[in-house]
Amino acid sequence: MDLVGSGRVGPDLRVGTAISIFIDGLRVRARLGESVLTAMRSDPGHVRNFEFMDEARAGFCLMGACQDCWLWREDGERLRACTSLVDAGMRLLTRSPEAPR
Repeated sequence: MDLVGSGRVGPDLRVGTAISIFIDGLRVRARLGESVLTAMRSDPGHVRNFEFMDEARAGFCLMGACQDCWLWREDGERLRACTSLVDAGMRLLTRSPEAPR
């Protein structure tokens, strides 16, 4: 595929190689160079569930301002799905590792 120079995914990143990431232990298909939010909207269809109701959340502002797409790496590090790029094999959680299940 062509190099992407829009700045959205980095000037020297090849987009398109199929990879897998894991969300709450489930395999999600992704493409190298896309955001975590894009991968999650394409495969499971949403980012997380609302904390207070059984409502799917899908990100809101798509630029890192609204705080609606926070996820956690399995090591507890937080990241925003809309501004973070996928890495092959990355493992993410939709709830804080410290949160009661």
